[in-house]
Amino acid sequence: MTFDALAAAESVALTARAHAVAVDTQAAFPSATVDAARQAGLFGLLSKPAVGGHGLPLRHAGAVIERIARECGSSAMVLTMHYAGTAVIEAHGSESVRKDIAAGRHLSTLAFSEAGSRSHFWAPVSTARANGNEVVLDAKKSWITSARAATAYVWSSKPAAGSEASTLWLVPNRTSGLSVQGNFDGIGLRGNDSAPVQASAVRVPVANRLGGDGDGFGIMMGTVLPTFAMLIAGGSLGLAESLVQKTAEHAGGTKYAHLAAQNALADLPTIRAYIARMRIQVDMAKALWQETFTALEQGRADAGLRVLETKAAAAETACQVADIAMRVCGGMAFRKEVGVERLFRDTRAAMVMAPTSDQLFDFVGKAVCGLPLFG
Repeated sequence: MTFDALAAAESVALTARAHAVAVDTQAAFPSATVDAARQAGLFGLLSKPAVGGHGLPLRHAGAVIERIARECGSSAMVLTMHYAGTAVIEAHGSESVRKDIAAGRHLSTLAFSEAGSRSHFWAPVSTARANGNEVVLDAKKSWITSARAATAYVWSSKPAAGSEASTLWLVPNRTSGLSVQGNFDGIGLRGNDSAPVQASAVRVPVANRLGGDGDGFGIMMGTVLPTFAMLIAGGSLGLAESLVQKTAEHAGGTKYAHLAAQNALADLPTIRAYIARMRIQVDMAKALWQETFTALEQGRADAGLRVLETKAAAAETACQVADIAMRVCGGMAFRKEVGVERLFRDTRAAMVMAPTSDQLFDFVGKAVCGLPLFG
């Protein structure tokens, strides 16, 4: 029987809805929602049936992220990073770890961002030094989502040998020499447990290498970037969808008490036009998102470019829709009970997550002009 990812996502979304406000207010990791996703079988969504997973395509993971993001952006972010890490481990990790992911015993995440290379995640400055059957890692990772909750990090470093761009490792988060530094207290996605992590002479087995030494850049571009970009786009679109719904509900239910006709906000043509603009922008971005999944599935030549376009389009659309929502809902939008304010803050994240929207505009412009992306 085929796993019904949408039904599972719907049940998890109910848990996310119940805890979203507390997660945001307390900057608390969304443990209840993550546990619900684990119990619903969503951890193993992308894992192959041979290791006990569901073996579903990326499009299904996108639908899961989009649905959960409508209720809780932090929960969607945690699962996005889990799926991005899973994609690497599924392709290059050991069978035992892959089975743990499929069974819901392993929460994954990425450890790419560094203070030294900032949003250029493909160019780590952290080091790996071979020492017999082990490798010694030293790094200052600037942000790792699920820093405390993840079972292990998919970790980037310079190669242990040679001059290639990077190598990837699986680093358990309890490894001696790792230290999570501080708590996340950000504007949005406040429950995603994103924190700096320092590695001081961290030793992991050479067998924990994911792919060949120096193969990190290729894995980042070929596996991580499409997975992360398409799923973070799904999170942006889920937030945007929720904003459309909440704004329409507010406009339809808010009336001017001093007017005899008791007109609702939605009776004003200007308000309806704003909401229409929100609806159209979200639908346009969703159409590109779905078309890009098709391009990836068909292995089309334009798939890589569309991935870049999709992340930028979804992030910018979510921010623009959130701006309109604040305008339409007016002063009430600043009150937490309306639900718009939290979503507004959460939408700001995707545009500054690497590759940032500005970087993506540059990459897309280079591609359209026939220039090398990294030249």
